[in-house]
Amino acid sequence: MINTIIFDFGDVLINLNKNASLNALQNLGLPSWNSELDELNIKLEKGKITESQFMIEMKKMMPNASIDDIRMAWNSILLDFPLYRLEFLQKLSHKYRLFLLSNTDEIHIAKFEHKVGHTFAREFYQCFEKIYFSFEIGLRKPEPEAFHYIIRKHDLSMKRTLFIDDKKENTDIASSLGMHVWNLQVGEEDVVDLFSKKEIPV
Repeated sequence: MINTIIFDFGDVLINLNKNASLNALQNLGLPSWNSELDELNIKLEKGKITESQFMIEMKKMMPNASIDDIRMAWNSILLDFPLYRLEFLQKLSHKYRLFLLSNTDEIHIAKFEHKVGHTFAREFYQCFEKIYFSFEIGLRKPEPEAFHYIIRKHDLSMKRTLFIDDKKENTDIASSLGMHVWNLQVGEEDVVDLFSKKEIPV
């Protein structure tokens, strides 16, 4: 039986519009998403560069845009966090050990906390034994080390741990390490339907 659940954040708990940021950045003058921007994003998500350094590099690509406009465009990916999902987590936290493992950056987390408000954010964070943001630990999925980092720190049993993520490359790695996984299909499934997933021994 499962005694531990590790959650992804984006599109599992908080809703995202993954096209919104690119569209907004292109409106500010970005020609296209390219390998340079991809590398910059990974560095930000792994905490290798600061928000200021990231914004300086972004502005080079969009010289006519202000830093505030770039930040707003970058954060436009973030949508709502339904209350019923928070309530679901709160109930789960009484029965399971819960962890959060998210590829994200300090800009998005600051925006999330501001968007939902102090009380909601605090209650959300309190659902978890520990939260792991990639920009804080310097590791990101699907790197196996990101999973091993949590497993070692909390002495978790792979065979009693469930990992939930919307990206198949992430659940494939977790599965190869011996975890139970749910590759959640965004728009078709909701995390609160966990107990209707008969193939997961919860």
